[in-house]
This record gives sequence, structure tokens and C-alpha cells, in this order.
Amino acid sequence: MNKSEARKIAGTITNEQIAQMLKKAKEEITDWSAGSTVNQSLSLGAAWNILAKDFDPSKELHFLHKMNLVREFGRYLPKDIDKPEKKRRRKRIPSVHQEPIFKSHRR
Repeated sequence: MNKSEARKIAGTITNEQIAQMLKKAKEEITDWSAGSTVNQSLSLGAAWNILAKDFDPSKELHFLHKMNLVREFGRYLPKDIDKPEKKRRRKRIPSVHQEPIFKSHRR
């Protein structure tokens, strides 16, 4: 998930929904050594330890913490969350090519 999508979701997500997301992520992730989305120098396991290890739904989270949680584990969001619509990619228009014409140098 990209930053702008995560920012939109982080503005409305509740701590209970984050708890559901983290529970589902914990159950479904099998390769914790895969690279993190938020920080490529970390593994998914290290990102979990930083972001989600001490998660307590009764405490209020900082917006950036929510955004990073959603960005990292957003594929495990509960179904009831309205996810932003994905933008359609424009079809690439093929470029026109012509061989360059070099004028000869006459002396």
C-alpha cells in the first residue's frame, strides 16, 4: 500500500480495526524475513517488533504510527474498511521514432 492510501485510511481507522488487522497478519504471514514496506533495510519481523509488538487497543496511537501500521500490514485490513479506489493506469501511448538525419559536412 502506498503512503497516500495509508494516510487516508489512518485518518479514520479505529484501534479495534487495527487490532483485527494485526491479528490477521500474525496468522497469515509465513515469511517474516521478507522485506518491509515502510523501511527496506528491515525485515517484516523487525518491522512487526517496532510497530506492533506492544500494541494496546486501549491507548491512542500517534497518526504516523497508525499510518505506518496500515502501510506495512494494510493487506490484512478487515473487510468493513472502505479502501480508497485504485487509480487506473493510463495506457502508454507508443512513441513515434524516426532515424536521425545528419547533414553531411561539406568543405
